[in-house]
Amino acid sequence: MDDELTLMAVHAHPDDEVLGTGGLFARCADEGIRTVLVTCTNGEQGDGPGGVKPGEPGHDEDAVSAQRLEELRESVAHLGIDHLELLGYRDSGMVGWAANEAPEAFANVPVDQAAGRLAALMERYRPQVVVTYDENGGYGHPDHIQAHRITLAAVEACGVPSKLYYTAVPRERVAELFAYLRSTGAAPEDLELPPDFGTPDEQITAVVDVSPHVERKLKALEAHASQGENIFLLRMPAEAQHRALAHEAFTRHLSRVPAADREDDLFDGLRRDAG
Repeated sequence: MDDELTLMAVHAHPDDEVLGTGGLFARCADEGIRTVLVTCTNGEQGDGPGGVKPGEPGHDEDAVSAQRLEELRESVAHLGIDHLELLGYRDSGMVGWAANEAPEAFANVPVDQAAGRLAALMERYRPQVVVTYDENGGYGHPDHIQAHRITLAAVEACGVPSKLYYTAVPRERVAELFAYLRSTGAAPEDLELPPDFGTPDEQITAVVDVSPHVERKLKALEAHASQGENIFLLRMPAEAQHRALAHEAFTRHLSRVPAADREDDLFDGLRRDAG
């Protein structure tokens, strides 16, 4: 149904769905909003068994991909996501990795080609709200940047979504979290974040309270066990985990409906219209 409230999030790899949008997915699921996760790559450049890295002996891309997609499906179940769509592109790896050069890597796929596939999904599901990364992909990962590019192109091409948001990491909140970790001894005293890490608070347009869903986010993170070495949050004390996971922040890039300057609901301006 065209008027069914629907959220679509476009993420680069298995496990990306949890930190920035896992609570949003769970909250929407509880509210009866249809949820769609589009995962662009199969995560081939993740860790293999025992933490073996890409390029090291024993790293099998096909096996890593199969494991990560299995973990993704478990995460999706914890978050109550209705529909998982896999674009199936090859993981490009981090900046500077050899995988960047593969012609079939997601970052090297023509934007209009991948955007066309995503636009078709938008036409199918008719999401009023779409979420992805900002133009820097959050932290510069080639696949995150490409996910941003194809999402922007798909939204412009199909004209379906009413609102488009980028995930954000509030700079002040992260600084407070790290200060708390240092005060409890859970992080080294000299651990410092780059001064430009995160999104300035004045640029954030929405903060969603997902505190009732922290446990579900943790279970979803734990589902991605093969990448556990890279998930620092799972090693934090429980109080720090709650501080880190209880709210999700966004910057609004597009709204075709009137919306407040500061929102606590990404469907602000849409619920009444959708009936």
